[in-house]
Amino acid sequence: MESKSGEKVVLEVMESMLKAGLRNVREQLSSMGRDEAESPRRERKSNTKIVADLLRDAGHPLHIDEIIRLAGETRGVELHRESIVSALSKKVLEGKVFRRTGRNEFSLLEWEAR
Repeated sequence: MESKSGEKVVLEVMESMLKAGLRNVREQLSSMGRDEAESPRRERKSNTKIVADLLRDAGHPLHIDEIIRLAGETRGVELHRESIVSALSKKVLEGKVFRRTGRNEFSLLEWEAR
């Protein structure tokens, strides 16, 4: 038991040191003329934006199982079925972005104009 708590303390100290080091590096870069806007940060997309991109790529409505599979295979993102169905259903009810074309099948509202 004691070794587990000792390991945890060591890891927490290392984490604090690394955070402080990263903060120091960022301060140094900032003082050399690089602002936060230039900071290399990966832009994270929301799950609903990922689904919209997948639908655009497919060009036709997709069942939620296919959406989940494609998100994992092409985007490396794990979508949780209940959460994403809930989020998409909410957008459908709000009349935003998505349209339900069948049981757990979704398309994009922008396709309505075609």
